[in-house]
Amino acid sequence: MADAAKLNRPPIAAQDQIVPDIVRQHVEQAAFLWAQRDVLAARNPPDEKTIVGIDRRLEANLDGVRVAGPAAWPFIIAAYDDFPERGELFLYGWTAIEQTDGRRILEAVELGRTREDEVHGLVGALAWHDAKAIGPLVRNWIASEDEFKRYLAVAACLEHGVDPKDLLLRLVHDPDIRVRATSLRLAGKARRVDLVREIAAALESQHEAVRLSSALALSELGHAALAKPELYKQVLANRPDALIALRTIVKIGPDKDVRAWMGRLLKSPGTASLAVRGAGMLGDRTILKWLIHQMRDPALAVAAGGALLELFPEARNADLFTLDPAEIGQAFEDHFGDFAANLPVADKVEAWGRAAALLG
Repeated sequence: MADAAKLNRPPIAAQDQIVPDIVRQHVEQAAFLWAQRDVLAARNPPDEKTIVGIDRRLEANLDGVRVAGPAAWPFIIAAYDDFPERGELFLYGWTAIEQTDGRRILEAVELGRTREDEVHGLVGALAWHDAKAIGPLVRNWIASEDEFKRYLAVAACLEHGVDPKDLLLRLVHDPDIRVRATSLRLAGKARRVDLVREIAAALESQHEAVRLSSALALSELGHAALAKPELYKQVLANRPDALIALRTIVKIGPDKDVRAWMGRLLKSPGTASLAVRGAGMLGDRTILKWLIHQMRDPALAVAAGGALLELFPEARNADLFTLDPAEIGQAFEDHFGDFAANLPVADKVEAWGRAAALLG
């Protein structure tokens, strides 16, 4: 049970003005929906249509929390005590900011500090509010001696696309790795061409997150030649952010070079899945037959499914995927075990493609 969440639990206020079960439902649904949204948004690419629908439901539940006012806090705290995860932290931080409750905001910060694996929930709360609403907090935190508050401030600026102006020069040299990496990304997003020298210098960092952020920022600022070596390195090593690096390589091109390079990736078992996934980023819908062939290989099926959804968003609603590897065959069951990521069923995809006149 989180210590900060136990602090000064208020009694349920105005019992005659709220329906406790309804408030509890709003709290639980808001936390669940934001966590679901966060998972979907992290997919590459995200399912934008589904996210829009979740956003509507999320905002409706946040309205319920707004109406309950301070009386919602016992339910918010209980939810976090039971499930100290990113969705619950999002709601804790969002409500504290919504109510301009300084004490609760500090509690949310401490909860985020102690559960750094779920801290994105707190960043999400800052992102959900308007930039003006969080402006005083960000201005206070961005110059703080507390590196965690600096990180929250810079992450909020990145989410809202706000340039902290002169402060950014210092932040791209910040001693905290997370602050520095986030600040470099912000420099790229804010088109800070005046910081190109500082950003390029970060390519020599011993920290992978800093190097990747530097390369991504340089690609945004038109310095592809500087960015490419690190981006290639991220992909070839199949690092956690390899797909982000791969998408950036596709974006900065040129197309002919990218296709030749992906051909080389396809020849290596360690990077073949990335080549298949990258094929979907090229925008060429004529490769459907080739993708279906890749779907029949357990090692490449997940990547082929991702490429399919990127090239053919309409396939999302066509019942072409399964979570049961046994449905596809023994080779898939042996490869994935009882459960797998969402796997495309090649025969279904082929039938769908023919029905839609996408295959000859």
